[in-house]
Amino acid sequence: MAERKKYIEVSVPFLDSTIRVIGTPDSLDKKTIKLDLTRQLRGKGLTVRLRIFNRDGKLVAIPNNLELVVSYIRKMMRKRTNYVEDSFRARCSDIRVTIKPLLITRKKVSRAVRKNLRNTAREFILEYIKTKNYIEVCGEIFDGTLQKTLLPKLKKIYPLSFCDIRVFETKELEKIDIENAINTTEDKIEDDEKQD
Repeated sequence: MAERKKYIEVSVPFLDSTIRVIGTPDSLDKKTIKLDLTRQLRGKGLTVRLRIFNRDGKLVAIPNNLELVVSYIRKMMRKRTNYVEDSFRARCSDIRVTIKPLLITRKKVSRAVRKNLRNTAREFILEYIKTKNYIEVCGEIFDGTLQKTLLPKLKKIYPLSFCDIRVFETKELEKIDIENAINTTEDKIEDDEKQD
C-alpha cells in the first residue's frame, strides 16, 4: 500500500524557520522549493530556491540559488544610467559557485569605466569568498554584508545607485557537508542573539 502524503515540517536553518511541505520524507528527498523573500527583506525582490535533504527522517532545506526578481531590477533602472553585468565561476572554501553581480551607475559612463567597475567587482568577490564556505556566503548575500563591503571599493571608481548580486547559485550542492551547514547557521543565529 502506498504511503499517504501529509504535511511535513521542513527545517530551513538558513532562514531560522520551518516550512510545511506536502509529501513523504522519501519522496521529498532532493526536491526543490522556491520561496519569495520580498516581504522578509522589506521590498527587496529576492527569491531563494531550496533543496530538501532527508537526514534520517528529518528534512532539512539548504539554499541552492539566490536570485533577484526581474521586476525589482526594472524598478531600480532609471533613464540616462548605465548598468554593468558580469557572470563568472568562483570557488568557495568547499564548492564552486556561479556569481552574477549587477551594478547601476548614476549617470551614463564610458565603456572604460564600465570595464573597470566589472573587473574590480570580480576581483573583490573572488578574493572575498575564497576563505568562506558556501553557507556563510549565502548568509552574507541575504543580509547584504557582501554588497555593503563591495560598494565603497566601487564608489572610488564611479558613484553607483545600485550594487547587488543578481544571481548566486551552485550545481554542486550535494558536495557540501550538510551537518556542518546546519551547525554553521545555528552558531550564527546564536551569535546574533547574544549581540542583541
